[in-house]
Amino acid sequence: MNYYKYELLFVDDGSKDCTLSMIKQMAMKDSAVKYISFSRNFGKESAMYAGLQASTEAEATVILDGDLQHPPTLIPKMIAHFRNGEDQVVAKRDRTGENIARKTVSKLYYKVINKIVDVDLVDGVGDFRLLSQRAVKEIVNLGEYNRFSKGLFAWIGYEPKIIEYQNVARAEGESKWSFSTLLNYGIDGLISFNNKPLRAILYLGLLVCGLSFIYILYNFIYTVTYGVATPGYFTTIFAVLFLGGVQLTSLGVIGEYIGRIYYEVKHRPLYIVRQTNLQDCEVSSYENVNY
Repeated sequence: MNYYKYELLFVDDGSKDCTLSMIKQMAMKDSAVKYISFSRNFGKESAMYAGLQASTEAEATVILDGDLQHPPTLIPKMIAHFRNGEDQVVAKRDRTGENIARKTVSKLYYKVINKIVDVDLVDGVGDFRLLSQRAVKEIVNLGEYNRFSKGLFAWIGYEPKIIEYQNVARAEGESKWSFSTLLNYGIDGLISFNNKPLRAILYLGLLVCGLSFIYILYNFIYTVTYGVATPGYFTTIFAVLFLGGVQLTSLGVIGEYIGRIYYEVKHRPLYIVRQTNLQDCEVSSYENVNY
């Protein structure tokens, strides 16, 4: 890294411990250390967006987590591939050390999501990557409120160069990513890049209508032939419960899309900066929205 002019930009996502004060101490000792501190926790996606907004003038930008599970030792290799003309150099981890249940669910999720969404997502690939200047600018220009960066990185194109690394145990603390958080993040991925869930509701509705017609036709023929309608208590209860479940599921999916539209049209900022030592940079609390 001695051969390159670089900056270390820390995005403090509303931490309540001594993180910001430690970063400030580092910045006082090294002018290459920069920071952006949010007024509260706005989430990983907002933090990445803020960092990329502040990096549009850089020749290349590397994104990595602060818990050191993304090994910085890979950065020289990333730069080497960048020098060879790559716009995205992506680090892919193996799943060594993960429990079998999480590993199985993850593989199943990526198989399902890649059949549904309009982009290709790779299992084991996260946010740890190098982006060229033009790739960063393309990401920043996508000013949507509901961000799913894994999908956005794939959506902009620029075929990624993948390099693999061994999964590293977290050095300190515990991950805040609970099962419910991962589940919500997975749903974001399914909803953000396609309207196929809505199309699935349409197909399901047509299927239910078709089955209902067949059932009515069956009962009509049975009544004409034998003169007595078949007892239908169980059938009625089943139909009511099944259709009730279909309706609730349909409302839930439609509600997800409507909720996202609701947040988009409000044009709220993705984050609010409390403190920063950046000057004359492109970082802004607001999305790049054309009103």
